[in-house]
Amino acid sequence: MNETMTMFCFQCEQTAGCSGCTGAAGACGKQAGTARLQDEVTGALVGLAQTVRAAGTGGDARRAADDLAMEGLFATLTNVDFDDADLRDLVGRVRAVRDKAAGAGGVDAAPDYDLDLLWNAPEDVRSLKSLVLFGLRGLAAYAYHAAALGYRDDAVSSFLHEGLAALADAEADADVLLPLSLKVGEVNLRCMELLDQANTETFGTPEPTAVARTVEVGPFIVISGHDLHDLKLLLDQTQGRGVNVYTHGELLPAHAYPELKRYAHLKGNLGTAWQNQRVEFADLPAPILFTTNCLMPPAASYADRVFTTGPVAYPGATRIGADGDGGKDFAPLIERALELGGYAEPHAFGATEGESGESDGKGGCAAAGDASGTLTTGFGHGAVLGAADTVVDAVKQGAISRFFLVGGCDGARPGRSYFRDFVQQAPDDSIILTLACGKYRFNDLDLGTIAGLPRLMDMGQCNDAYGAIRVAVALAEAFECEVNDLPLTLVLSWYEQKAVSILLTLLHLGIRGIYLGPTLPAFVSPGVLDVLVREFDVRPISTPEDDLAAILS
Repeated sequence: MNETMTMFCFQCEQTAGCSGCTGAAGACGKQAGTARLQDEVTGALVGLAQTVRAAGTGGDARRAADDLAMEGLFATLTNVDFDDADLRDLVGRVRAVRDKAAGAGGVDAAPDYDLDLLWNAPEDVRSLKSLVLFGLRGLAAYAYHAAALGYRDDAVSSFLHEGLAALADAEADADVLLPLSLKVGEVNLRCMELLDQANTETFGTPEPTAVARTVEVGPFIVISGHDLHDLKLLLDQTQGRGVNVYTHGELLPAHAYPELKRYAHLKGNLGTAWQNQRVEFADLPAPILFTTNCLMPPAASYADRVFTTGPVAYPGATRIGADGDGGKDFAPLIERALELGGYAEPHAFGATEGESGESDGKGGCAAAGDASGTLTTGFGHGAVLGAADTVVDAVKQGAISRFFLVGGCDGARPGRSYFRDFVQQAPDDSIILTLACGKYRFNDLDLGTIAGLPRLMDMGQCNDAYGAIRVAVALAEAFECEVNDLPLTLVLSWYEQKAVSILLTLLHLGIRGIYLGPTLPAFVSPGVLDVLVREFDVRPISTPEDDLAAILS
């Protein structure tokens, strides 16, 4: 890499030229200075990890280090923290906790790691260390959500430090880094299991639920992101205030949880996937709360209505912080909703203008379809496994020929219409499981039923990938075979680092023949790609017709 470049970032799918953002700003809207500060945060976290591992500290000092590892890694995930002042504060907090841990353990504090050493490393080493780092960012996001609900695992927290410290090992080669990247997947599996436990024990087992896409008259708030805990806090504080709440993006599956469904003012879902927000929010007479990643730089038309919380920050946006007891005061958000007043007539939201899910030229992509009606979600592993006998019988009787898991992160790059076309062309006797915001490419489709079961089942957020794994393992047990022997094909869209951590989990489990698109990760070098293809049969997508022909042959 040319050291005179103002920034370097290639962690997301939309990175410039499928090779890396190197100019004054990234494709996500992140400025070069912000990118450098995010590198500083990561470098400080590496120093913290080395110090914590050398000091062997426990108690409050270790808890503070664990919390900052989660927060800092999450903040550097794509489309989370665009605020330079917040990032500088985060660097300072990491260094302070590092120094405290060093003092408590009687060791010298490790210096910050220079990320330029990683970006300029030999190609395969850079690729594998990036795979580890980006997987850790996704893992940390899942750990953050679980911790917000009071669920932690010391093994997960310890591994965040282990993985970060390994980035500074100048001697680490492929023999060390490839197994480490698979260990990211192993630990991520445990973390997703923990998050599944946290969500279901707190909010109940998701159940199939039809969700309205029409906004009712009166004041309302749109909440986007992934965090169910933040949604619960908001529902508690808006109850009885005459303010309705609508989900957006990855929070659509929240409607399936019994403890959240009981709030009568949780009304429905507005809009589609994250990359359409600049179109969908432009004339919205309501404030928007971003709880996690998927914030795009707000357009001037609605910038004054953007609120953030948790790890999310944007210059000029009102940020709702946590109080000393772990709660949050959403009063400014609620007052803004009351001030704006909402719609005077019911307003139907469906797909963003576009053609078959392709780019609309305004940064948005969405599935075509009826702008009214409902979307159905809630087919988590509890619901699917509850119908396991029906599913197994349908397969044995020939009514179901194949299962496709078509899901993952959506994005704005042209070519993502592949996933809608694939679903539409899948055999009529196949079942389509989906999760994450990639489902907005096709979740408006009515694919009918098989044996009384809907052919299209929304299993939830990207956070719910553990549920899909549970279903696959259960089916393999029912048919007394290995998962790779099932009539099951995974067709995954990726965009950001949580998708990377899920891919590593699938590779850890030995899942083969995964179709991945719309492009391959820029950080995967030809040498590393050769290993993934040879050892795991990872397959870049081509066309729906050719891929289906290969799968069904």
